[in-house]
Amino acid sequence: MEAKAILKHARMTPRKARRVIDLIRGKRAADALISLRFMPYRAAKNIEKLLKSAMANAEQKNAHVDIDKLKVKAALVDQGPTMKRMEPRAMGRSNVIKKRSCHITIILAEE
Repeated sequence: MEAKAILKHARMTPRKARRVIDLIRGKRAADALISLRFMPYRAAKNIEKLLKSAMANAEQKNAHVDIDKLKVKAALVDQGPTMKRMEPRAMGRSNVIKKRSCHITIILAEE
């Protein structure tokens, strides 16, 4: 039995989100939750909420599922849309500021 949760248009770069996701991939869900709580990265807070959502989805799908036996089967970070903003520079020029976003998917399965 699998359960998943998806966070779309998260306002963080995919590179920074992958740094956190790589640390929890393959772990038990309870252990991943504990490690996310004490990570110093900003992305860890959103990923922690997403992992809790995936755990709740698993419990909603099957009431007899054991939360302690859930494992992070797959965790993906894909690039989302990029907002482009202009910043004025010297001599009438401008720079483009790229505000990146990402889509995060977490899939849980029983061991």
